[in-house]
Amino acid sequence: MQAQRLLMMAVAATLAGAAPAVAQTIYPIDRAEILEGSHFDFKVEFPDAPASADVNVTVNGKPAAEIFGRQTTFMQNEEGQKHSAMWLRGASLPAGRYVVEATQGSNKSTVAWEVFSTPARRAKNVILFVGDGFSIAHRTAARIMSKGLKEGRYGGELAIDDMPNMALISTSGSDSVVTDSANAAHAYTTGHKSCVNALGVYCAKNALTLDHPKVETISEVIRRRNKMAIGVVTNAEIEDATPASMVAHTRRRSDYNDIVKMFLDVKPDVIMGGGSPNFLPKATNGSKRTDDLDAIAKFKEAGYSVATSKTEMNAAVSGGAKKLLGLYNTGNIDGAFDLRLAKKGTISKFPDQPDVVEQTKAALEMLKGNEDGFFLMVESARIDKYSHSLDWERAVFDTIMLDNAVKAAKDFAGERNDTLIIVVADHAHPVSLIGSYNDDRPGQLLRDKLGVYQDSVVPNYGPRDADGYPTDVNTSHRLAVVFGTYPDTCDTGRPYMDGERVPAVAGAEKNTYVANEKDCTAPMAVRKQGNLPFESNSGVHAADDVVLTAMGPGAEKFRGHKPNTYVFRVMAEALALGGK
Repeated sequence: MQAQRLLMMAVAATLAGAAPAVAQTIYPIDRAEILEGSHFDFKVEFPDAPASADVNVTVNGKPAAEIFGRQTTFMQNEEGQKHSAMWLRGASLPAGRYVVEATQGSNKSTVAWEVFSTPARRAKNVILFVGDGFSIAHRTAARIMSKGLKEGRYGGELAIDDMPNMALISTSGSDSVVTDSANAAHAYTTGHKSCVNALGVYCAKNALTLDHPKVETISEVIRRRNKMAIGVVTNAEIEDATPASMVAHTRRRSDYNDIVKMFLDVKPDVIMGGGSPNFLPKATNGSKRTDDLDAIAKFKEAGYSVATSKTEMNAAVSGGAKKLLGLYNTGNIDGAFDLRLAKKGTISKFPDQPDVVEQTKAALEMLKGNEDGFFLMVESARIDKYSHSLDWERAVFDTIMLDNAVKAAKDFAGERNDTLIIVVADHAHPVSLIGSYNDDRPGQLLRDKLGVYQDSVVPNYGPRDADGYPTDVNTSHRLAVVFGTYPDTCDTGRPYMDGERVPAVAGAEKNTYVANEKDCTAPMAVRKQGNLPFESNSGVHAADDVVLTAMGPGAEKFRGHKPNTYVFRVMAEALALGGK
């Protein structure tokens, strides 16, 4: 046995000696598609901290400085770490194909970039709708709830369905199969892939979150190149991942205080969502800032009207305001299920919150007067947040809300044919509609009530209101929607009328979660052993492709399967944002 162990150790040592050294890393990464004239940080990292004389970097066979027209800088032991780095901040390139080679001793790394130009401008306006976590089952359930289903046919089409162009969009990040909302949204607003939690940067070895290699956002390109107006609308905190992707450059999406400063730098004309505490100086009661910045005062100085309610928002719009900062909640704005039906969440504290539809209409009214057009990003954020909570009814109500916001945009676009409208998710959730629960079926268990195939009866939800929302969902025949990922939990098979679902709570052991026993005591509740790591307290995202639908000039480019970065390219081409 001893001889055998020695032999195995010798083999392992031989293999280790034969293994290649860690190669140098180049940013932007391989196969990056870069808008002509857009700004990006060029960086090459070299392991083992070599001196500048021991490395070589070429672009298309020439010294990097010759191609970029500017000298690069070299840092040995960058930040005291065991690597060196070559940098060029704020680089840009004309259209063409570029091959970058970085050599360190016998190791060579190579990446290829396509820098693309844009044709003549085709769209005056672009409206990008992001349904956060919006998956096929959400769409199907929303259609059943809002349009009805009879003899296998729906009572109508969703606004998001009735669009002439469609594509499948893949969402994986540069570091993982399953993405998060930050780098997924970043792909739409920059055209670059990145890693989990990153916004507007590539993920390098830098210690500080704001020092990673930056790529320009579509808002920044617009601000630099033309006089278009910019709008950002969400029912999440305005500093959250998707709205922040319009302006932010950070390795850590939770850098809310820095993200507020980045909104101040870019100054979109319309900014609406929740998250007011990060706009208040630290001396203010309820502030989450660690400094004395009064961001609300700064926006007012820059000519913004400030609204904290739907009433104030409407007054600003009717009063002819040109710029608006709307902060309608200290956290996320409540979703449609609570605003319209359950009246839970923070409704009692914030009784006059606008929903995504009302915000979209207000934003369109403000932006439409700009002679150079506008770019508007609208997010229905809580589809994702409620899906994490395994609270599918709330998620589907917010899908109906997204659909109504899209209808408002389509009504605005009308016959003018100058507005590109895109509807897409940033990522999927593992959620499926598998049948329906029927309380009239015999049996004492929840699974006894589940009807599949011919027994999946159409739900008898209460009559729909004028906006397509069911007025009663706690009925005897209900859709059966299930999630593919979950912690230890208890499923009741019914909507959570007392507030957003809490599927799991902290367990006795640190960083572990167990089923929420409040749910487990409900009639017919079924206890489910989780399939996620024990430190998970909610559902997670999926790598499933998501569906994109679009209409307007440039929409015909959406067909088949595309990576998420392609969405940025179509928008940039429609608006002719490229140029030297």
